[in-house]
Amino acid sequence: MRDFEELNEYLKESCRSDLRRRLRGKTQPKAELLVEDQAAMLPLPPVPFEAARTVDTGASSLSLVRFDRNDYSVPVRCAHRPVVVKGFAWEVVIHAEGREVARHRRIWDKEKILFEPVHYLALLERKPGALDHALPLDRWELPECFGVLRRRLEAKDEGEGTREYIRVLRLLEKHSLKALRQAVEKALEHGATTRDAVALFLYPGEEQRAQSFNLDGHPHLKRVIVQAPNLRVYAQLLGGAR
Repeated sequence: MRDFEELNEYLKESCRSDLRRRLRGKTQPKAELLVEDQAAMLPLPPVPFEAARTVDTGASSLSLVRFDRNDYSVPVRCAHRPVVVKGFAWEVVIHAEGREVARHRRIWDKEKILFEPVHYLALLERKPGALDHALPLDRWELPECFGVLRRRLEAKDEGEGTREYIRVLRLLEKHSLKALRQAVEKALEHGATTRDAVALFLYPGEEQRAQSFNLDGHPHLKRVIVQAPNLRVYAQLLGGAR
């Protein structure tokens, strides 16, 4: 079998074939007998069963969580904090403070480390000089447009340019690599290289709506009186400027 999906499909079809089989001494196929058995069964639990091993542990100073003799990375903000690991057959999911913070493919070897480069970008933003030497980013292959963006940023200001490039990479904390690649390509076409400029291209179809400030929950502000501006004073200033 090539993967779990193919194996599951094979097992499912085998079960369907088995239901058509007739047991010795029975006149009905197994599918009809199953209906009688199901009538005597208890109902399924309201919460789906998670086929996973759950472990309470903690993240190390290197933002690594050990599970089944392998280490998996979590965001640097989770270092030194307790976490809950759920080990499924195909992946490892890590929660901290009741929220999912990391998801990795499961390693079935021993004493291996699996890094997610995005988990370490917040730290590298404070230390941009370590970008090319950080072990978690080793062999991290990004589309060519990211290299172009970095060179343009560093050509303007090498130190601050590297930091701005890392800020762009941090958009991967909330967006997919495909979406960010498209945004970077569009930004480069328009000669825009800053993080904020790239972020604008992540929402090309979003309508920007003006929002009004609501005084609900701010009773002290209701007593503040703002006088209407005197536009004649502004006109006088314009006349003086001429």
